[in-house]
Amino acid sequence: MYKAIIFDLDGTLLDTSRDICKVLNQSLRAFGCPEVSLQKTLEYVGNGARKLIERAVPAGFDKIEELYNHYRVHFAACDNALTTLYEGEEEFLREVKARGIKMAILTNKPEDAAAKVYEDLLSRFDFDAVLGQTARFQLKPDPSAVFYLLDKMGAKPEESLFVGDGETDIATAANAGMDCASVLWGFRSEEQLRDAGGKLFAKNYAELARIVLG
Repeated sequence: MYKAIIFDLDGTLLDTSRDICKVLNQSLRAFGCPEVSLQKTLEYVGNGARKLIERAVPAGFDKIEELYNHYRVHFAACDNALTTLYEGEEEFLREVKARGIKMAILTNKPEDAAAKVYEDLLSRFDFDAVLGQTARFQLKPDPSAVFYLLDKMGAKPEESLFVGDGETDIATAANAGMDCASVLWGFRSEEQLRDAGGKLFAKNYAELARIVLG
């Protein structure tokens, strides 16, 4: 049994896709850019908000910084009305907590937005730490934030698990020397995750529980 788990947020703990798409399109409209579909939004996420904006704007668009700042402000204020937990997640998190396993969240989502959605939907599970995009650490897949969280939880990489739904999460775990469980209910397919080096997969929270708890 693992001593600590670090979770990705979007596509792993929360289905935030519709709220991301909503706020992204609000910002795109505000700057006269074409809107993007939910499917395109899913393709663009995973490497931080700025990279999301860079991927969503038309070629040659020259106000990326202004649009990015608009998105950041509005996303931090999002009511998260379209964001949901996944089936079986609540029971899983309560069981992990009951077993005394430490839990943290590491996301490339801006820290203020991560803090708000955590407070709105996940705070009742009492995670040990929540860390979003911040000037203190490089974004995933850089492992520095992982080492900070593990130290905070009193756990070593070899006795901990990273859980995420993307290629970036697989790379982050590898860079930190951790096992990685790739979940298949998120924003990437099993084929994409295998191509990125994924080896351990969970189709639902019941399968993740077997990986984590044995």
